[in-house]
Amino acid sequence: MDKILILDFGGQTCQLIGRRIRDFGVFSEIIPGDIELTDEILSSDVKGIILSGSPYSVYEKGAPAPDPRVFELGLPLLGICYGFQQMTFHFGGEVRPLKTKEYGRSKIHFLENSELMTDVPDNFLSWMSHGDSLDKLAPGFTLIGESENKLPAVGVNKEKNFYGIQFHPEVTHCDYGNQVLENFCCRICGAARDWTLDLFMDQVSHRIKKQVGKEKVLLLISGGVDSTVAGGLLLKILDPAQVYLMYIDTGMMRKGESEEVAINLKKLGATHLHLIDARDRFLGPLKGVEDPEEKRKIIGDRFIHVQEEEIAKHITGEYFLAQGTLYTDLIESGKGVGNKANVIKSHHNVGSPLVEEKRQAGLIVEPLDMLYKDEVRKLGVKIGISKDIVFRHPFPGPGLGIRIIGDVSEEKCRILRDADYIYISELKKRNLYNKIWQAFSVLLPVRSVGVTGDAREYGFVLALRAVVSHDGMTADVYDFPTKELLEISSRITNEVPEVGRVVYDISSKPPATIEWE
Repeated sequence: MDKILILDFGGQTCQLIGRRIRDFGVFSEIIPGDIELTDEILSSDVKGIILSGSPYSVYEKGAPAPDPRVFELGLPLLGICYGFQQMTFHFGGEVRPLKTKEYGRSKIHFLENSELMTDVPDNFLSWMSHGDSLDKLAPGFTLIGESENKLPAVGVNKEKNFYGIQFHPEVTHCDYGNQVLENFCCRICGAARDWTLDLFMDQVSHRIKKQVGKEKVLLLISGGVDSTVAGGLLLKILDPAQVYLMYIDTGMMRKGESEEVAINLKKLGATHLHLIDARDRFLGPLKGVEDPEEKRKIIGDRFIHVQEEEIAKHITGEYFLAQGTLYTDLIESGKGVGNKANVIKSHHNVGSPLVEEKRQAGLIVEPLDMLYKDEVRKLGVKIGISKDIVFRHPFPGPGLGIRIIGDVSEEKCRILRDADYIYISELKKRNLYNKIWQAFSVLLPVRSVGVTGDAREYGFVLALRAVVSHDGMTADVYDFPTKELLEISSRITNEVPEVGRVVYDISSKPPATIEWE
């Protein structure tokens, strides 16, 4: 099967490159950017190579650099942002820091035609995210396009079939980004479009059967899309008698979620299903803890501790721990393919020392770790999981614990649970829910003066969040009709007496993350 090799230098959107390429049916494989390129890696199936972005500067000490062999293979190369800069640096060009960094949308003006830009119009809107620029192109390279700031944006070495771009075609904010990647993979590299979700299922099935054998597999079900699809996939791949599903009520779940989860899990046909009430075991250790990373770690460790306590009651002998980890979780936790990724936030599936201990022992099973959320949804439908579950908005593993800013208590969980239930119910009633990628409420550690009847009250401030996205790596604010937002806010303040003020979060990702913590 033809494939495009992607060298990961630690950029937060590297995996999106592979994701976009998969969208038009070409298989891609991501490897560490500074790995030695052996003959085994460079199989005859490799039709082209992409050098990804990075948080580093090429002239910075310790900056990751590709194996020089990559420039001698005779394969087409595409350098994206840092990848273009590394290509320039290697061949004797010059890279310098910018006084004014290029971030966000920027029009690209073409100076010459290029096969890479076939069917891409002049002055299209690209997406920039870099603090360095090319001061001088390397010998043999021609400037094909420049940004609206008159900085080099597209370059090509026609003799070597090397291409470089300073913008990020992989993010959804970049117009014609998929076209650029498709031009490189299919037109320039000639890669065949033979990658499908069916092929993924065959590959993951083979991998998990080989890894697990006849041993038991335990999956901690959160009730969200990821863990539910992971559970359904494991039940499909393995003998259901091997699969143990455990749902732990942390006290930080959404309203009515525990009851709903129990019904859904039974429909999956699980042989072993364990529902655990562990509210006291989670909320106790969180008392007085305000730091978001510390909260995540406590919740992650509690998951494992409670799980181990319950396993002793229900499972004997060795077992594998399965998780619904997605690649976005790995990327944002600094656990990407390479070792140069920046940590955006820790994730309970990948940040816990106990999980890492299991990982080092080879006892972690992550069937979805190369997929993005929308791919997981498609997979869920394919294996027969209800669309009501599959298209549910994402819910973080730590639950309401990271949607309560500051310390967590049972009372705050109740307030947020009630308010968020009203919010989501109203979105569904108004046919807005399916237009939004993720919507939720955040309880702030702020009290604001208000008037209830004739009395002055100091109620909590509640923030509403709603974003649209394709993959969770970038997100735009949902453009709420004002009338809808006013009516939802009014219902919340009327029915949840502890909430005195409602605000709407209008931050996009980047620079913000979708969750507040």
